[in-house]
Amino acid sequence: MATRSLGLIMHGVSGRMGLNQHLIRSIVAIRRQGGVTLANGDTVMPDPILIGRNAEKIEALARAHGIPRFGTNLDAALAERKDTVFFDAGTTQMRPTLLAQALRAGKHVYCEKPIATNLNEAVEVCKLAQASGLKHGAVQDKLFLPGLRKLDMLRRSGFFGRMLSVRIEFGYWVFEGDLQPIQRPSWNYRAEDGGGIILDMLCHWRYVLDNLFGEVQSVSCLGATHIPQRWDEAGQPYAATADDACYATFQLKGHNGEPVVAQVNSSWATRVRRDDLVTFHVDGTHGSAVAGLTDCRAQSRVTTPRPVWNPDERQTMPFFAQWQEVPDSQPYDNGFKLQWEAFIRHVVDDAPYRWTLGEGAKGVQLVEAALQSWQERRWVDVPALDW
Repeated sequence: MATRSLGLIMHGVSGRMGLNQHLIRSIVAIRRQGGVTLANGDTVMPDPILIGRNAEKIEALARAHGIPRFGTNLDAALAERKDTVFFDAGTTQMRPTLLAQALRAGKHVYCEKPIATNLNEAVEVCKLAQASGLKHGAVQDKLFLPGLRKLDMLRRSGFFGRMLSVRIEFGYWVFEGDLQPIQRPSWNYRAEDGGGIILDMLCHWRYVLDNLFGEVQSVSCLGATHIPQRWDEAGQPYAATADDACYATFQLKGHNGEPVVAQVNSSWATRVRRDDLVTFHVDGTHGSAVAGLTDCRAQSRVTTPRPVWNPDERQTMPFFAQWQEVPDSQPYDNGFKLQWEAFIRHVVDDAPYRWTLGEGAKGVQLVEAALQSWQERRWVDVPALDW
């Protein structure tokens, strides 16, 4: 059994997602576990170089996590032949240019979503990746969440019967910054900096809907900027120019060809009274299920209670207690780490991999359709994406 080294350029890992999910919980965790095992028993050990603009910050980050290679010169990193993979978790506005630069340098590319701020740029980088013959991928982490994996198991078993509808509730209150410290970066609320919940979250909902419930056919969307003023990291007030809430309805073509309706609320201006920060409620003719990030509860046709509407008496039926928990039938590792392992196997071993930049472009397509729907106050079709 041999151990191979995989040179990996990691750009933008000083931000919240890049640091926590991609560096610490994925690449550092993979290195600590001894690498990624291939089908033939060989092991691949990621050998990252961290690239960032702030030399002191990137050096401190590398030393804190046992990464011997770091720097600020992206051009030099891309010129290094032993580093064959480029990863980006920086700003969305820079991403298409960085991906194109890496592809032209002969690097396989993997990146956070969205892969671009507009569909034209997303399609162009997809075409470049396809023509290059290099491997490419976009983060679609929610497919690897324990709750959604349990939900998918119910779907594949036929538990739902004919699927009817899906309701996704996502969000929490993001502090404005005047009374409590902000828990999300301020650029998220400035449209000019690539912010907005529609751009951020509908890329997620596209791959979740397509893979688990049915291919998105059309969208009706209403966005809102509920909090018009926020305070930044320095405590200075600024105008929030990006949407902080999105209320959307989708028409899906279910996996059996039947129509499915999905209603999705995404908000950074809502307070949580549900099982998790995001919940996925699926109703079908034979059963229903509600999943969060880790848990999933189901109610079959034959165990569905018979509630009676009586507004004159206090409700005594314990609705939350009437659902059966789907058990943890296997260990569930971090979703970002699992997708990283799959991409590494794809690069080194040519293992199957379907979460490509083309799938990422579908998310950007849905964002543009939703924004058009909001602007024109109408349903917008989402055709098959040809790139």
